[in-house]
Amino acid sequence: MNGIARYFMLLGVISVVLGMAWGIQMAASGDHSMAAAHAHLNLLGWVTCAIFAFYYHAVPTAAEGPLPLVHLLIATAGLITIVPGIAMALRHDGETLAKIGSLLSLLSMLIFAVVVLRGRGGARDGLTSVSPLAWAPFRSRRRPDRRGYDKS
Repeated sequence: MNGIARYFMLLGVISVVLGMAWGIQMAASGDHSMAAAHAHLNLLGWVTCAIFAFYYHAVPTAAEGPLPLVHLLIATAGLITIVPGIAMALRHDGETLAKIGSLLSLLSMLIFAVVVLRGRGGARDGLTSVSPLAWAPFRSRRRPDRRGYDKS
């Protein structure tokens, strides 16, 4: 894994390590008041960034151009503002940072949608390096006969 995919994966791994440590601390102390912030760290940090990493790795053409770097920067900014922002909101210290982080996270997902939808070379072309089993659920169950007609 190289390039932008690697950076997203590193962000995800850092997030899950911090999230797991935070979860252990919450369990040990019995104080689960920050569970929502913890959940956002794991979901936006680990799960979402890992999905981004796998997509950019599986579809190398998607990582071309300046948009993926903008995506990484916005996603990182969103993550590092939404998690403490939610923690602050839970402590009744204001919601501004959580709102900013939420908007940045939404913008990150919209950028990802643009990256996916612009489909440089087509996602399926980029995914040919992935195991053919990955496409099994999407293959038609109908098999044409030798003349090209459906047998059904």
